[in-house]
Amino acid sequence: MEKIKLDNFKNNISFLYGEDNAVIEYQKDRYNKLLENYYSYFPQNENISIISTPGRTEISGNHTDHNGGKVIAASINLDIVTCVSKNENTVILKSDMYDDKFVVNLMDLNSNLKEEGTTNSLIRGIAAGFIIHGYKIGGFKGVLTSDVLQGSGLSSSASIEIAIGAIFNYLYNNNEIEPHIIAKIGQFAENEYFGKPCGLMDQLACAIGGVIAIDFNNTQNPIIKKVEFNLSDYDYKILVVNTGGSHQNLTEDYASIPYEMKQVAKYFDKEKCSEIDYQLLLDNWNELRKGTSDRAILRAFHFIKENERVDLQVKALQDKNLIEFLNMVKASGASSFKYVQNIYSTKDVNIQPMSLAYALTEDYIDDIGEGAYRIHGGGFAGTIVVFLPKKYTEDYIIKMEKVFGKNSVSQLDIRPYGSFVIYE
Repeated sequence: MEKIKLDNFKNNISFLYGEDNAVIEYQKDRYNKLLENYYSYFPQNENISIISTPGRTEISGNHTDHNGGKVIAASINLDIVTCVSKNENTVILKSDMYDDKFVVNLMDLNSNLKEEGTTNSLIRGIAAGFIIHGYKIGGFKGVLTSDVLQGSGLSSSASIEIAIGAIFNYLYNNNEIEPHIIAKIGQFAENEYFGKPCGLMDQLACAIGGVIAIDFNNTQNPIIKKVEFNLSDYDYKILVVNTGGSHQNLTEDYASIPYEMKQVAKYFDKEKCSEIDYQLLLDNWNELRKGTSDRAILRAFHFIKENERVDLQVKALQDKNLIEFLNMVKASGASSFKYVQNIYSTKDVNIQPMSLAYALTEDYIDDIGEGAYRIHGGGFAGTIVVFLPKKYTEDYIIKMEKVFGKNSVSQLDIRPYGSFVIYE
């Protein structure tokens, strides 16, 4: 705590949070509260470690990863910070967002239906994943604080998965496990223990850090490429508008998208949409309608076009052609809205906050003539992502917060690192 009070603490964390003094002071206060919480729950004077794990933003490739597609994603400067020390065979984790502790006995790593959808299931699943991959595990006790708010579309679940994996990696495996392996273990835990059929994009973005382009055609060994790109070089910001609404009870909506895309692929005796192309889809459009739904065809159509867009967007970023990149961001958003149809849940068509945010943002950007916007993440509820020149951000935030409430808009910067041990 004394080290945090010193000025050189800024040098130790500015590479994660930036140079802004107000931000640094906020982080100092945040880290102090984290330590105070740790010693209030675990008062023994022990060897502690502090680990930061980022959230992520999806830049392009909406709903493509689960069908062997291509995406662009990035880690962001909002993070989960954990303060931990070794324990026996039990994980005891206290979050500042909940009253109760998460407690998991590592002597029992079997999945439990009663635990599905809980943080306990993720801890148990990640521990099981480490054992399956031949790595060591052990207990720990600690506290965490998070800026990656649940339901914000910035992948709080993947962030906590990678944070837990980073703890096991650091405390018991000498920090030697590659980030993409920890990402796979996180996905395993979410699929098999938490009960959500997610892809791997979120976990990879949180684990690796920076901007990455991922080709999931080989699902077990995706091709990952770093992309040198930072919006601040263009005086742009990434904004995420949290429109509210809960992701609970939306698992069926999310699961329908990969399922329907794979129905179309199955018609051609393929496993996933990355194995079919546009001409094949077009030549069999009428016959497809006899064996699957129109919505499934539209979702497959989106997949094929979105995959093409990702390649073009990576090239645009490499060529530093921001205008071309932003034009394709808008095209991606329109495709998700019209063809994936993940702007709202059909369970209640009267509730459409994302549609409202989309309409207001479209009108705003059309008026100023700069920027781009699209559906962010899984959709149905939650967030849209906006790329906006810095000079307009304050005005835009004021307008959106009048509709969606104070602090409904987050300003993001791209963070160049995945999980990082701040203090040991």
